[in-house]
Amino acid sequence: MKFDVELVGKIGSMALIDREDNMIDYTRVARLSRELKPGYIWISSGATEIGRLDYKMRSGRELPDSEESKTDYSAQGQAILMQTYRQFVDSKYSVRQILVEHHHFNDEVKREHLRKLLLRCIEQNAIPIINYNDAVSESENRRLELAALSKSHARVYECVDNDETASLVACLVKAETLLILTSVDGIYTDPHDAESLIPEIRGKDAYELVENIENYKKYCDGASRKGANGAKAKLEYVKDAAAQGTKVIIANAKYPIKSILAGQVRCTKIYIG
Repeated sequence: MKFDVELVGKIGSMALIDREDNMIDYTRVARLSRELKPGYIWISSGATEIGRLDYKMRSGRELPDSEESKTDYSAQGQAILMQTYRQFVDSKYSVRQILVEHHHFNDEVKREHLRKLLLRCIEQNAIPIINYNDAVSESENRRLELAALSKSHARVYECVDNDETASLVACLVKAETLLILTSVDGIYTDPHDAESLIPEIRGKDAYELVENIENYKKYCDGASRKGANGAKAKLEYVKDAAAQGTKVIIANAKYPIKSILAGQVRCTKIYIG
């Protein structure tokens, strides 16, 4: 298979936050940002949580636990998230924010428009930073739109979970590697036992690989935070990317990208071979 993009990477919200100080982990973001380069597409969660922490720091209180508050936090956090990436990405590269919603992947014309935009970034020495557009997405309206789409589409993509978005992007641009960064080292047969890490899931072809992914999903339970879908969802989301020939790596965000790609750290690799 010919690959058009070297790497699609995604980092989760909890991997971006310094829980001890309740703020964005600037050291981690700086380290990762300095590794980004043209040919990499970066999907970054974290805007809502960063916005919440920033609002609390400035006002001394939190907003009510509601859909509207999530919208408000996201709008506040997006500015901080992009400012931080721009601060630490090599100054010779452009940084471009791309906010997506479900219709960008469920509509063929919009999907192709997005694909061309992402591929132009390579030619123009730019690094795209993608996130879901929570600030203008309303859950009830989204639910109705998805229900309507399901009547005419064999498969509908929601994309609220950035693991799904990352896998869809990897399929869209035919990425050589899909890197999912989390707060743990990978996928475990027992999430309470660090020694039960699954180093690889592989198959001789796409069919066998998907079957093996399904077998490992039965070990997955729980998530890192309220509202997250956990390891089982990660395995479900990456199936299509892995089946097309993209090498999928699920690893801890504490490790440098270079070390992960070189096979120097503990992680879970999913691939045909």
